[in-house]
Amino acid sequence: MYVKSKFAPLPLLPDINVHSYLFEQDLPDYTAQIDAVSGRRRTLHQFLERARDGAAALSAPPEQGGAGLRPEHEMVGILSHNCLDYTALIHSLLILTTPFALLSFYSTPYELKHALRLSQATCLFVAPDLVPLAHRCVKDVGIPPERIFVLEGHSNGKRSYHNLVLAAKKRRLPLPRTIPAQKDTLAYLVFSSGTTGLPKAVMITHGNLVCALAQFRMVNEAALAAYPPPQSDTPEGIPVSLAFLPYYHTFGLHMFNFRCFLAPTTCLVVPKWDAEFVVRLVPKYKISFMALVPSVVQPFLDAQKRLKCDVSSLIAFGCGAAYLPPKLTKELERMGKNGTAVLEGYGMSETTVSATANFSADVQLPGGLYKPRLGSAGILLPGMQARTIRDDGTEAGVNEAGELWLQGENIVKGYWHNEKATNDAFQDGWMKTGDRFSIDEDGAFFFQERAKDILKVSGIQVSPTEIESVLLAQPDKLVKDAAVAGVSGGRTSDEKVPRAWVVLSSAGRKRSKAEVVEILHAWTRENLSKYKWLRGGIQIVHSIPKSPTGKVLRRQLQDEYEKKVKAKL
Repeated sequence: MYVKSKFAPLPLLPDINVHSYLFEQDLPDYTAQIDAVSGRRRTLHQFLERARDGAAALSAPPEQGGAGLRPEHEMVGILSHNCLDYTALIHSLLILTTPFALLSFYSTPYELKHALRLSQATCLFVAPDLVPLAHRCVKDVGIPPERIFVLEGHSNGKRSYHNLVLAAKKRRLPLPRTIPAQKDTLAYLVFSSGTTGLPKAVMITHGNLVCALAQFRMVNEAALAAYPPPQSDTPEGIPVSLAFLPYYHTFGLHMFNFRCFLAPTTCLVVPKWDAEFVVRLVPKYKISFMALVPSVVQPFLDAQKRLKCDVSSLIAFGCGAAYLPPKLTKELERMGKNGTAVLEGYGMSETTVSATANFSADVQLPGGLYKPRLGSAGILLPGMQARTIRDDGTEAGVNEAGELWLQGENIVKGYWHNEKATNDAFQDGWMKTGDRFSIDEDGAFFFQERAKDILKVSGIQVSPTEIESVLLAQPDKLVKDAAVAGVSGGRTSDEKVPRAWVVLSSAGRKRSKAEVVEILHAWTRENLSKYKWLRGGIQIVHSIPKSPTGKVLRRQLQDEYEKKVKAKL
């Protein structure tokens, strides 16, 4: 199936540095950031001053107290938890058009070395507690120890971003002008997440970023015209957004380092997720918006039930990175004073951030009326086109699942120093997402499954997500979390059968494990066709392994199971 966006066409996008695109006009001052741990605040004007002083300090030679970066010859690695100076550093580098690589603070030494080699990082800005990890890795990748800087905080013997800024101000170093950028000027590398193989470095350009921001502006304008949000009950009367999603990941990066500057917003910066800490922050700061990933939704709901904090200030949730079961959507919707909007969409690093967007009420668009529906990822963003493709290469029909292909100026050009992966994913101007979607007659997108996670049982395709949803919908509410993947045991050596790993709820823990397994088998057999039954068994576990962005690590579950099977033989 082929569809075009229902929105009006995007305006002609200029060749411009994304920092200039955001801040070329004088903006009113307001509280832009709050450190949720210390309470330290930074206004928009203070942030801009910090970013510009930082650009001066980074590009100044060491004899002048600077970092001595050569803007056109560097790749700056950033390895840190969320903090105020993370955003300042990003914009310092954008001003200089110096590309940076976003590194996961969950990295093992093996993973970090791979990321540093692949990105060809020339220096690092690191959180103080991650300095030992950085030192373990830089020897093998050729980064001199003196080119490890601390991002925010202190570490003995290391200069920090803060030290560099203070030195620049003391010496009254001239502020560099924002260097012009073309649409294809590289802004940063972000590493694609996946359950198998080593990550790839996705190349995001200034043009990709400007397009993504222009798309968000148009979506936001359509939403405001259809249903103006209630006034935020905060001291400044502007929304307060919880910024816990890691900045090294596309979702968190864009929400709290780019999109947040399109309209006055206060970002409450949290270094790491802690459900009870977050629940207590809601009434303290009157949080109005929370961007979540599915893996934290249930812990958040559970913490709120325990603590019973006043969460009436919540106006909306945004959820992405993985599938959110409708049951959890409905629970989130009940949290705010007058109901809370839950906005889901679809995106990936290769789309810069988003490809679709949803609304919480009917919206009249140039391409027709859109009526949002539960379980949909929404409609295409402005300026985009999409196709769904069957396994045989032909186009799927209306409401028929197929691999999603996308086209638009927000689609990246490819992977850094990986021609094969680029050629595999991009074809004739289209990006093959590897995700299976169906699209209805109104252009609404419905996620089915990652193409690589689809099972074939007796020649019929089986979606693990569908089985997971059925397990979570068991009426006695015995299951809190579930994952399904294929394991050996099929009719042929290469056929996989579905197996489930489940985390029990408090109700489930009151029963014996054998009884719960029997009930779940009966429930799935009652609600699923025979080829979808859990012939691989059901295993009760304490937790489901997930990436920091909320994606289930199915491969890890499969590998652990197969090792145990082999050990028994």
